[in-house]
Amino acid sequence: MTTPIFPAAVLWDMDGTILDTEPYWMAEETRLVEEAGGTWSTQEASELVGSDLNHSAQALLERTPVSGSSDEIVNALLDGVVRQVREEIPWRPGARELIAELAEAEVPMALVTMSWQPLAEVLLEALPPSTFAAVVTGDQVSDGKPHPEPYLTACRRLQVEPADCLAIEDSPTGVRAALAAGVRTLAVSHMVQVDEDLPATRRHSLEGLGLADLRRLFG
Repeated sequence: MTTPIFPAAVLWDMDGTILDTEPYWMAEETRLVEEAGGTWSTQEASELVGSDLNHSAQALLERTPVSGSSDEIVNALLDGVVRQVREEIPWRPGARELIAELAEAEVPMALVTMSWQPLAEVLLEALPPSTFAAVVTGDQVSDGKPHPEPYLTACRRLQVEPADCLAIEDSPTGVRAALAAGVRTLAVSHMVQVDEDLPATRRHSLEGLGLADLRRLFG
């Protein structure tokens, strides 16, 4: 049997990996908490980086005076971030260029994000049509990252084996999800450092990174 050419697909995280939106999420969390009369530290915000939005909403409900339903909190956060991204898309260095090269080489790609569909749509509108052959958002899965469901869902939709794919992530939560799904993972830490004990390949940036480099990094 012929061994598939690696990567059979590239599975992209969005927040902190393609888009520099983590500061936006932190700012919106802080705004909600302060409007409710509470405080929200950078450390508390950092702990939620890469998490499912329902998990973030629950953390706000449990730790701060913020009230309402989980969906109400998620939508309030999401509306604020979408508004900011529509004003100016904050690309992470090298991400758009690598996406373009992979698309030109006809490497299938999936977007695997814990953000919900409205924010993913802003990114999709900014890229050529059909850049991503599959899109998995946080509102489409029962268990978000660090559970493997989002990545397994993306592989199923692309009809590829997880072991033949590459995930690109920026957070410990996302890296754990990809590794748990059996996907080889490139960790490009941004707002929080990926734990050294996680068996991911590390780069400080995607800038200057191409398909040939990905194949060399992963043998």
